[in-house]
Amino acid sequence: MAIAETTHAGGAHHGKPHGLARWLMATNHKDIGTMYLWFSFTMFLTGGVLALCIRAELFSPGLRFFEPELFNQLTTLHGLIMVFGAIMPAFTGMANWMLPMMIGAPDMAFARMNNWSFWLLPPAAALLLLSFAVPGGAAAAGWTLYAPLSTQLGVGMDLTIFAIHILGISSIMGSINIIVTILNLRAPGMTMMKMPMFAWASLITAYLIIAVMPVLAGAVTMVLTDRHFGTHFFNAAGGGDPILYQHVFWFFGHPEVYIMALPAFGIVSQVIPTFSRKPLFGYTSMVYATSSIGILSFMVWAHHMFATGMPASAQLFFMYATMLIAVPTGVKVFNWIATMWEGAMSFETPMLFSIGFILLFTIGGLSGITLSVAAVDIQLHASYYVVAHFHYVLVAGALFSLFSAIYYWFPKMSGRMYDEKLGKLHFWWSMIWFNVTFFPMHFLGLAGMPRRIPDYALQFTDFNRIASVGAFMFGLGQLIFLYNILHSLRHGEKAPHKPWEGANTLEWELPTPAPYHSFEQAPKLEVGENGVILSCQDTGSGHAHPGE
Repeated sequence: MAIAETTHAGGAHHGKPHGLARWLMATNHKDIGTMYLWFSFTMFLTGGVLALCIRAELFSPGLRFFEPELFNQLTTLHGLIMVFGAIMPAFTGMANWMLPMMIGAPDMAFARMNNWSFWLLPPAAALLLLSFAVPGGAAAAGWTLYAPLSTQLGVGMDLTIFAIHILGISSIMGSINIIVTILNLRAPGMTMMKMPMFAWASLITAYLIIAVMPVLAGAVTMVLTDRHFGTHFFNAAGGGDPILYQHVFWFFGHPEVYIMALPAFGIVSQVIPTFSRKPLFGYTSMVYATSSIGILSFMVWAHHMFATGMPASAQLFFMYATMLIAVPTGVKVFNWIATMWEGAMSFETPMLFSIGFILLFTIGGLSGITLSVAAVDIQLHASYYVVAHFHYVLVAGALFSLFSAIYYWFPKMSGRMYDEKLGKLHFWWSMIWFNVTFFPMHFLGLAGMPRRIPDYALQFTDFNRIASVGAFMFGLGQLIFLYNILHSLRHGEKAPHKPWEGANTLEWELPTPAPYHSFEQAPKLEVGENGVILSCQDTGSGHAHPGE
C-alpha cells in the first residue's frame, strides 16, 4: 500500500528551495520540524552544561566554583532553558514533522505562521543566555521566578521576562497551527476517533498551551509592572500579596507539566504497538484518559503550595484532586503493558527507550503521589525529594520518549538507518547513569537536604558525590546520540521502505525518505484505531501499491 512519490508538474513552483533561503523562509513542515529539533537539541546541551556546573559545585561541601548568586542564576537558567528551550520545542518539532504525514495533510495549516513561530525561538534563547552578561547577572529566583525575589533582581530579570513573552507567543502560534491542521486537514477516512494517539496527544497539548501561556504572560507582566511602574501586585507593604504570584504561576505551571508529558504518552503509544506487532490495547480509553489528564491538570495547581498556609479544606481538595490524576495515568500504563502482553516483541532502540520511559515515568508518578499527601509534602517541600520526582517525570519521561521518537522516525526523516549498536549503547548508558544521578536524590530529600543551595551539611556528601558522577556520565552519553545521528545522516545504511515490521500508520506508506511534498491531494483511506492504515489510495498520483 505504499504511496508512490508524485512527479509534480510545474517544476520550480514545487521544487525544493536551496541554500540559506530554504531555512530562513521555510514554509515546509519538514524543514521547520528539522529546525525545531536541532534548536531544541542545542538548548538541551546548553541546559545540560548548566546542570553539570550545578553538580560540579555540589560534588563537595563548601563553595568550590561559584558564588551563591551565580549558583542561583545557573539553577534558574537551567530550568528555563530545559523547559522552554529544549522539551517544548522538541515536541513541537516532532508534531511539525510527523502530524501532516500521519493524518494525510499536505502541510501544516498556516505555513508562514509556522516559520514565524520557529524564528521567534533563537532571539528568545539569546536573551536568556545574554542575561548572564548584564550587570547583576541572570535571573536568580529559580525557574518559577517567585515574587518578591523576582521584583528585586537586576536587568537580567527584565531580559528573562521579555524572553518568556516571546517563547509564549511562539508556543501559542505553534499550537494554533497544530489544532487547525488536525481539525481541518485530515484525509477522508481519518476520523477523530481513528487518529494516531500522537495526533490526539498533540491536539490536547496544544489546547493546554493556548489556555495557560497567557496566564504565565500575565504573571510575568505583573512582576514587570511591580518592578518598574509602581504597582504592588506582589508587594505586601503596598497592599499586594506575594502568595498571589504563586497561584497565578502554578495555574500555568501545573498544566505545563502535562504539556511536557502528554506528547510523550502519544509517542510511546505509537512505538509500543509497532515493536509488539499488536494493535494498541484500549485505544478509546487512551483517548479519554489523555483528555481527562488535560482537564484535571487545571484543578491541582495549589498542591505546589501546601506549605503556604492555605486552609485545611483547600489542602484536602487539592490533595484528592492530585491523587485523582493518577487514575487516567494508571490506565495508560496498564494499556501499554497490555499492548506488550503476549506480543511478538523485539527490542530495537526506540522500543528500549519507550519501555525505559514506562518504567521510570511510573517511579516519578509514584513519588508524585507521595508528594500529593499534604502532610508528607509539607515535610518534603523544597527538598531534593522534589528534584528527584520531577526529573524522573521530565528526563525519563519527556527526554526518553523524544529519543524513542527520533530513533523510530529517523529512517523516514533521513532515508538512512542509525547505528543500532550505538543506539542500544546510548539507551543503556543513559538508563544506568540517569538512575545513578537522580535516585540518590530521593534519599537526600528524605534526609532533609534543601533544593537550590550551593553548600550543604557534611552528612549529605556521599549521595551528592554519587549524583554528580552520575550526571557527568549521563551528559557524556548524550554525545553518543549526537555522533550516531550525525554519522548516520552521512554514512548510514539506506533505509528500507518500511524499516519496522509492525509500523502501519500513514507516514510509513510514503516513500523513504519522505518526499518534500507528502500529499498533493488527500489520499482516500480506510483507517483502523490508532491510525492503522487498512487500505490507502493516493489520489494525487493515481498510484497505489497494494500490500508492499
